[in-house]
Amino acid sequence: MSRLKQSQNIDRLIESIQSVLKNQCSLSDMDIKILNETIVSLESLRKKKGKTNEQILTETAKAIELLTKFFLRS
Repeated sequence: MSRLKQSQNIDRLIESIQSVLKNQCSLSDMDIKILNETIVSLESLRKKKGKTNEQILTETAKAIELLTKFFLRS
């Protein structure tokens, strides 16, 4: 996947998570914390250039793990 497409996908995911945070008043404090951690992880992935594929996969796995925690809590 090209870097541009990857950045666009990350941006859309961040925007979607921010939308959930903004529009869902029924989120618990833990849910909010998990979603914010996910955003921080994704922003870190988006900002750093020159990452190896392994680093990108590790950061992506971390974000997926956090989102999994969120959905399993719901």
